[in-house]
Amino acid sequence: MREIQLRDAKASLSAVVDDAVRGKPAVITRHGKREAVILSFKEWERLSHVPSFGQLLMSAPIAPGDLPARDGTPLRQADL
Repeated sequence: MREIQLRDAKASLSAVVDDAVRGKPAVITRHGKREAVILSFKEWERLSHVPSFGQLLMSAPIAPGDLPARDGTPLRQADL
């Protein structure tokens, strides 16, 4: 990923955005420190979508025989 100074990014913003759309994101620096990233909206959507825990479980490659059999013994009584 290329780094570009803020003043240069401001001067050529449309070229920086065009590069991001083509799949070449850029890191914007200010005074030598990394401050921001320019990337395409499509890539941002892909990265910002976080699946739910249920979706992750449902997508796990588990076959029916992979899980142990459930214990069918009755629960014990608790004296509280």
